[in-house]
Amino acid sequence: VLLQASGGGLVQAGGSLRLSCTAASGRTFTMGWFRQAPGKEREFVAVINWNGATTMYADSAKGRFTISRSNAENMVYLQMNSLKPEDTAVYYCAAASNWGQALYGTSWYRYWGQGTLVTVSS
Repeated sequence: VLLQASGGGLVQAGGSLRLSCTAASGRTFTMGWFRQAPGKEREFVAVINWNGATTMYADSAKGRFTISRSNAENMVYLQMNSLKPEDTAVYYCAAASNWGQALYGTSWYRYWGQGTLVTVSS
């Protein structure tokens, strides 16, 4: 499964970005977004189930970020609003075969995109 993330860039604090992830596969996966800031571990941001009916967010993302998907287009999105400097990181999309309690951890996901850099200036 080939995942390609895009949409990162430089934005001022308070601004918005929409990240996109293309999933080249005939299957429908649980899709997650993670991020990794310099010197820190990769952390969970948001996840969406196979049909988009269920989403979950990290506390840091709640109320500001929205994950969505279009299975017809094999796309997953992360709309990020009210961005803060602490949101600066490389953002990765990831795919998992199932939904489960361990979906907050990186080991739950089998496939990963290459990452897209988001930089939020103060």
